[in-house]
Amino acid sequence: MANHSSGHNLPKVVIGVLLVSTMLGCSTYPDINDDPAKNNKATFRQDVIECAQAYPEAGSGVFIKQRISCMNLKGWH
Repeated sequence: MANHSSGHNLPKVVIGVLLVSTMLGCSTYPDINDDPAKNNKATFRQDVIECAQAYPEAGSGVFIKQRISCMNLKGWH
């Protein structure tokens, strides 16, 4: 009998953890502004674009947290 090590499942576990953390990160993306005058689709879209330009995509995924922080600074929660 061959000795199967648990190391073969490690890549699958890592990918699973990354997918779950990415989905949780996206689900907490702010979409309500504290200022009623700014709480509309046009302002939201503009702020998303500005934050995306300030924090472009990176392979590590850290840009998602940076964009959320950027939106929080603009009053979105």
